Amino acid sequence: MRLCVAGAYGAFGIKHLDALANIEEVEVTSVMGPTKAKIEAFAAERGIPHAADNLADCLARDDVDAVILATPTQLHAEQAIACMEAGKHVLVEIPMADTLADSQAVVDKQKETGLVAMAGQVRRFNPSHQWIHNKIAAGELKIQQMDVQTYFMRRTNTNAKGEPRSWTDHLLWHHACHTVDLFQYQTGETCSQAFGLQGPLHPDLGIAMDMSIGMKTPSGAICTLSLSFNNDGPFGTFFRYICDKGTYLARYDDLYDGYDKPVDLSGVAVSNNGIELIDREFVAAIAEGREPNSSVAQVLPAMATLDLIERGLT
Repeated sequence: MRLCVAGAYGAFGIKHLDALANIEEVEVTSVMGPTKAKIEAFAAERGIPHAADNLADCLARDDVDAVILATPTQLHAEQAIACMEAGKHVLVEIPMADTLADSQAVVDKQKETGLVAMAGQVRRFNPSHQWIHNKIAAGELKIQQMDVQTYFMRRTNTNAKGEPRSWTDHLLWHHACHTVDLFQYQTGETCSQAFGLQGPLHPDLGIAMDMSIGMKTPSGAICTLSLSFNNDGPFGTFFRYICDKGTYLARYDDLYDGYDKPVDLSGVAVSNNGIELIDREFVAAIAEGREPNSSVAQVLPAMATLDLIERGLT
């Protein structure tokens, strides 16, 4: 299977390239980046035969079957639709769009074309969260509350590598999207109640630097999510699952019980790398002609909940 990675030398583009290198019968034939000289040098360094500074050149190639979009959020919906219109399967990094209307447009295009279109909800694939999901599916656990903290120190517009970013990140439509989708995925329900509170807006970027979100499902499970770009400390997202039978702490691909003892995740998945696992699902769904876990249609309810929260922000 021949893939193009767009946004290839960004933080997550590189993660996808490294993950794809571990998947058999996959070849990266094209990469896209915003600067022609940089992306051509990057492609040469990695032994990738084609590089371009625009997506259209990549989509026009016969040696591209599918595209992974690790590009700025504001381009996701437009680019995902362009990929499908060109007959290419697409995995779009989180979030698939930054509005509900654009998310719906992506889902509509997938239904029209029948191509595989997947949203990069990597939390569904982290072995830590997979272990919890498997226990829930087996009837061994029931979530009563999720308590989640998403913290960064990002008072300037920089990316995950600490480099200047050409676009503006967003606590709600990007970082909260992880948890909103995961909460609904793990409970198997769409939130019946959701609200958000936001702190002062950044004077230059115009985005909230702190946010608090509350959610509740029809069966009564609740989720409390705290987000900040002002946290002076370790960055990342930390999940506490308070269940009817035990408490669990998920830190990316690792899982601990309520007393901070590691949980054995061997056998949960073929890799302990969530990015590799989501890429494997994308490739497998294309090869098998099936809907992937985290398809754009499956993720649409999370985008509806984000829209509900945004409309009620105070």
